[in-house]
Amino acid sequence: MNLLRGITLLLLSVSFVSLFGQNTIVRGNVYDETSGEPIFYATVFVEGTTIGTVTNDEGFFSIKDIEPGSYTFSFSFTGFETTTEEVEVVANKIVYLNINLKEVAMELQAVNISGRRTEARKEVKVSQLSVSSSDIKSLPSTGDPDIAQYLPVLPGVISTGDQGGQIYIRGGAPIQNLILLDGVPIINPFHSIGFFSVFETEAIRTVDVLTGGFNAKYGGRMSAVLDIKSRDGNKKRLSGKLSANPFLAKALIEGPLGRPREDSRGGGSSFLLTAKTSYIDQTSKSLYSYAETANPGAEGLPYSFTDLYGKLSFSSSNGSKLNLFGFDYNDKVVYDVASLDWSLSGGGLKSTLIPTNSNLVINASAAFSGYDINLDELNGDPRSSEFNNFSVNIDFSYYGLNSEFNYGLFFNSMRTNFTFKNFRGVTIEQADNTSELGLYGVYRLVVGDLVLEPSVRFHYYTAQNNVQVEPRFGAKYNVTDWLRMKVAGGLYSQNILSSVNEQDVVNLFVGFLSGPEEAVYQPGTTTETDDRLQHAAHLIGGVEIDLGVNLELNVEGYYKDFSQLISLNRAKLSPTESNFVAETGKAYGVDFSLRYNIPKAYVWATYSLGKVTRFDGEQEYPTIFDRRHNINLLVSYVFGKSRDWEAGFRWNFGSALPFTQTQGFFSDLDFLNDGLGTDVGTENPDLGIVYSDVRNGGRLVPYHRLDLSLKKTFDLGERSKLETILSITNAYNRDNIFYIDRETSTRIDQLPILPNLTLSWSF
Repeated sequence: MNLLRGITLLLLSVSFVSLFGQNTIVRGNVYDETSGEPIFYATVFVEGTTIGTVTNDEGFFSIKDIEPGSYTFSFSFTGFETTTEEVEVVANKIVYLNINLKEVAMELQAVNISGRRTEARKEVKVSQLSVSSSDIKSLPSTGDPDIAQYLPVLPGVISTGDQGGQIYIRGGAPIQNLILLDGVPIINPFHSIGFFSVFETEAIRTVDVLTGGFNAKYGGRMSAVLDIKSRDGNKKRLSGKLSANPFLAKALIEGPLGRPREDSRGGGSSFLLTAKTSYIDQTSKSLYSYAETANPGAEGLPYSFTDLYGKLSFSSSNGSKLNLFGFDYNDKVVYDVASLDWSLSGGGLKSTLIPTNSNLVINASAAFSGYDINLDELNGDPRSSEFNNFSVNIDFSYYGLNSEFNYGLFFNSMRTNFTFKNFRGVTIEQADNTSELGLYGVYRLVVGDLVLEPSVRFHYYTAQNNVQVEPRFGAKYNVTDWLRMKVAGGLYSQNILSSVNEQDVVNLFVGFLSGPEEAVYQPGTTTETDDRLQHAAHLIGGVEIDLGVNLELNVEGYYKDFSQLISLNRAKLSPTESNFVAETGKAYGVDFSLRYNIPKAYVWATYSLGKVTRFDGEQEYPTIFDRRHNINLLVSYVFGKSRDWEAGFRWNFGSALPFTQTQGFFSDLDFLNDGLGTDVGTENPDLGIVYSDVRNGGRLVPYHRLDLSLKKTFDLGERSKLETILSITNAYNRDNIFYIDRETSTRIDQLPILPNLTLSWSF
């Protein structure tokens, strides 16, 4: 702890000096004039020089150490008029610019390729993809566009299915992915019907998907990061969107709080509210009565959910802002053999302070969330899990002309209350309170054609009394204007774990625990592990190639060494056995992605080759999500005289997933509880299954699916429009296997062809 105190004092001292240091700085924010929303990837260029940058996801930019004098700054973004601003730069002064860009008529609002490539040359961003709500809406969707349907088109991301499907990223289990909404960890973001997440697409500003090698800003998970930021409400006028289809209905309303500001120089306040609720459990009885689910013979699809989200935003004219937000998510699924329901609620605040006399930007956040899940099985004992989380983070960013220093402090408190009775009648319980705290620093430096990003994280796990020092490094070399090479790697750890077993095909109950305080033994031995945390190391390398003005190729190879994995011992036979077991694992592969973007068309193609294994002390085996080959093709095309038609095409192919084969069956007599009194002649025992000695030695059949969509937009007025979207999921009705009931040898398939019509009205 002395080490942590010393580094904390050092960082605070740097912050103090930065606040009162005098610099020659031009900084500001770029906004959409119509809505007041920040524009990210906008290009900021000083005419007559080589000085330039792009705005971040808050629309913020900062340029330091410009020689005093008069300059013309140019601001541009595709679909908006280019704006110039005359700026007088004075020595030891900070100039703040608040820029509003006016939207112009375009055939298609495409992403700003110039801005994105400028960022690509100045940022490392290994294994990082940024997704916007417009990207998500370009995908043919089931029911409604959703990030849960978009994620599997990204390289390295594997989904196990339409029902209760989980997301696996480059060899990591779902619990090893850090998922954030406005800085709040969301531990179970996907509904039981795998087409939908808790996140509302219309409220998303950006989604950063980091599939590995991420820097020290992120911690507590050891595989990947999904960082979702919501947008602010419209600061200029009241607006909204209503939509409905056979799966669900949703509404969004937003607008200024009080009277909107007349001047266009920033500042103001707004609100944003979203709600969606499903009724597929009712409509499917007639519309999709042919659809088999994990509940054979049942009427309709047994899924229902309701999601609510609200946000208040307050911003000043110099870019400082405060956001308050809250959410409440609920999910329920009712099968013949089991019923499950879970809820997730929480809220928090996030502030950005931009001092007028320093190039320092200070971000602070505080948030809480509570998760509660219950599973009731036929002829079985209920399972339950509660997980409460409270977190505080203070983050400082200091901008130089060719550098950026980001550092921060964090505190995270968790409370778990977990009850699980396994098939042998042995109960595993945990009621625990634990916390994590520490600090991190990330330094980015551009030296000619080289971009360097060293970082380090000091993460203290109080329950384990363990400080983890996690060095990480990223670098990019701009070989030419069209070729960039990159590398990243580091050490990662985590304390939280899940009740989900990687041998399961169908995961209904997703409970969460903190790491064990009892002894854990190395795989296949009686030797205690050095600590009771989970550990991984990443190494990633790749190239980015601009094959043309509108064509980009990205190739990345990766290796993840999971040197210590800890999971729940769900096969525990007696109360004296350990509640936890340890394994090791490896994941490696290569991902290819090709992007083609012109005003009328968007094409995204990916191919992933990977291998994921675990070692349990006896054998090395592939995981149930070890999909060796995965291909995605996404095409979006706009046409028509008024460019009011849009067609979407998405095809996915995945090679066969592994499973453990069945050798035979036996009468599972309960000797554990009945002992010598067990009457083997008259009892009617459950059917036990004898599994193959080779774990996950078999393979199912390959998966492939085609989704199509056609959208027509009708202008109803200056600010009102109607969209109709006809979509077909699984267009050629492929029988993709979900699982096989081992006792009856009945095959259960994923969802069949599902046509859908969505109507949405924007105002």
